[in-house]
Amino acid sequence: MEYRFKRVESPVGLLTLAAKGDKLTAILWECEIDGRVKLGEMMEDPTFPILLKTEQQLNEYFAGKRTRFELDLDFTGTEFQKEVWAALLEIPFGETRSYGDIARRIGRPKAVRAVGAANGRNPISIVAPCHRVIGASGKLTGFAGGLDNKALLLKLEGRKS
Repeated sequence: MEYRFKRVESPVGLLTLAAKGDKLTAILWECEIDGRVKLGEMMEDPTFPILLKTEQQLNEYFAGKRTRFELDLDFTGTEFQKEVWAALLEIPFGETRSYGDIARRIGRPKAVRAVGAANGRNPISIVAPCHRVIGASGKLTGFAGGLDNKALLLKLEGRKS
């Protein structure tokens, strides 16, 4: 089964939404680094139902009308990465966690760097809120969409920089 995709404009730039079957598999950035997220053969399909639902929920999020996404997700990655990404989904809207917090949450307190690496490969940005993960000092750190977009997303959620 091939992936379907749709491109959408947003306050953080052009996003590419990708799905396989009835599940969202990726939200890719305009400045995406080749190979950060591995997907198979893709076919553009702007009317694919899960992609339309994702676009609608993203629009509501950016308009300040949605604090939680209700989408079926299909993460492709290692078991460790999937643990990290599942932990991201538990971070409440408007709150942040450190990489160490995530490492402790998944029961691997010494795996801070590995958590950082997994966070950087999160295929479903925004919905799985990797932007809510910050450095232990409280500073913004690496983000596939760029630090300006990370700051914008956190500001949208009410965090002061």
